[in-house]
Formats: sequence, structure tokens, C-alpha cells
Amino acid sequence: MCALYNAIKTNFAKEADMVYAGIIPEIYHFLPDIDKAKPAKDLAGKKYDLAIAVDVAAKDRMTDGLGIFDSAKKRINIDHHKTNNNYGDINFVRGDASCAGEVLLDICEALALKIDKKTAWGIYTALLTDTGGFRYENTQAVTLEKAARVIQYGADPALISRYCYESKPKNMVMLHANCMVNAKFYDDNKIACVCITNADMAKFQAKNDYTEGIVEDLRRIDTTEVSFVLKEVDDNTTKASLRSKSTDVSEIAQVFGGGGHKFAAGCTIRKPINIACDKMLDEIRKVL
Repeated sequence: MCALYNAIKTNFAKEADMVYAGIIPEIYHFLPDIDKAKPAKDLAGKKYDLAIAVDVAAKDRMTDGLGIFDSAKKRINIDHHKTNNNYGDINFVRGDASCAGEVLLDICEALALKIDKKTAWGIYTALLTDTGGFRYENTQAVTLEKAARVIQYGADPALISRYCYESKPKNMVMLHANCMVNAKFYDDNKIACVCITNADMAKFQAKNDYTEGIVEDLRRIDTTEVSFVLKEVDDNTTKASLRSKSTDVSEIAQVFGGGGHKFAAGCTIRKPINIACDKMLDEIRKVL
């Protein structure tokens, strides 16, 4: 989002708004010009000549921003999710790309656009985080080649890594510790899960984005094949994040109307958190 915004401001004499739905995780508050991002709900009803969705696998994931996107005269979709159904008027969707930032880099270079330091920081952050620090299966030779080019454009890899992985709020770390202590394991420890209630969030005065990374921690356990984290939204709504080492969890997420990548996916289950847990376990066991 920040990379695209800065690419537009650097190369075109156009007015642009950077719009987000939900919240921006604290770990990304270091990104250049992130303070200029506006909540979609504050721009409801505003009409745009062009709307560009970045890293949005399905239109309904835009939530508050969907009306803004749909009402624009022209719509562009930039993404890397294989489950993306090309919902834009113009679609730059590459399922083989490591992240949406990689697709954006290809667009900028193909159009010979200037890539300034701010844009480089945004693209490198996308490359770094979507590959799990260049550890996941979506890390290819071309991924590292592009990361190197973005460093030449001005990204600082050490500083960006520090912001993303070594600058967590204390309460976030405490929440993660509590989740690990209370994690549950099933089927010879092949399935690992954590259920996070609103009471848990209140106990640690946790913001919604503080749950990020927990599902990856569960996957790191040597016996784990599939991990999932359930987050209570309300009495009848539960958000789920899934990760795996070799199982296609995007197919599991699609059962509940969600989607994502082969080894990283998510969905929303319209059930209380305890029932959602049982249903998720049932679906995982069908494919294990």
C-alpha cells in the first residue's frame, strides 16, 4: 500500500488517497508516509477515477473499502493469491509471485518508473514478511534477486528486519507466551491450535494485530503439520488463521468461504469459538 502510494506520488502529478480497512498492525507503523493512510470508513461516498486494490485475494476482504472500490470509474487489482478471481477491470495477478510487492516492482520496472527510497522500503517489507524472512517455500532465486535490486533502490534490510521482527510491544509478547502455554495438540501432535477469546485480549490489553505470528510459532514445533489460531470476534463469529508445512490449507479455508495460499490461509467462521474449533479440526482431519 505504502509502496504503491509513493510510486504514484513520485511519478505522476495526481492526487491520491491511501486507504485501508480494519487496522494497520503496529509493526508496520515505521513505513514511510503510513501516517497519511486513511480509514475507508472516513472516505465512504467519495468517488474516484481509479481505485487500486493491493494484496486483496477477494473483494469481500475489503470490508469498509468495498464501496469505494466498486464505485470507482476504473478498478485495478494487484495481487499474488492463486485464489484471486480477477475482480478488477485490469488485473495484475501472479500466483507465482512471492508477494504483491513483487508484482508492483515488476509493474514499476516495466513502465520505467522511478523507484525512490520510500517505494523501495515498502516493496522490501512486502518481500521480507510474505516470505517469512526469506524462509518460506515462496522464496525463489528471483525473489532474492528482486530484494537485492530493491536494496539498490534504497531499502535498508537490517533496519527493516529490526522493525518487523525485533520491535514487538511487551503486551504482545506476553499474549504470545500465554497462547503457547495454553496451546492444544491433536492427532499425535500433528495439529496444533490456539483459541484466543476477547477475555484473553482484555487480560493483556492487546490490540487486534497482537495475534500476528502466533500461528507461525505453532507451525515451528517439530511435530506440527497444520497449525491454526482462532480469534473470537463476537459470540457467533470467529476468525481463523491456518499454516502448514506441506498440507494445502487454502482448500480448508475455502470450505468456510476464505482462501489464501497453499501453506498460509484464513477464513471467518460464523460460529462461537468452541464450535468453530471442532469444525476446523474436522476439516483438517479430512486432508491429513
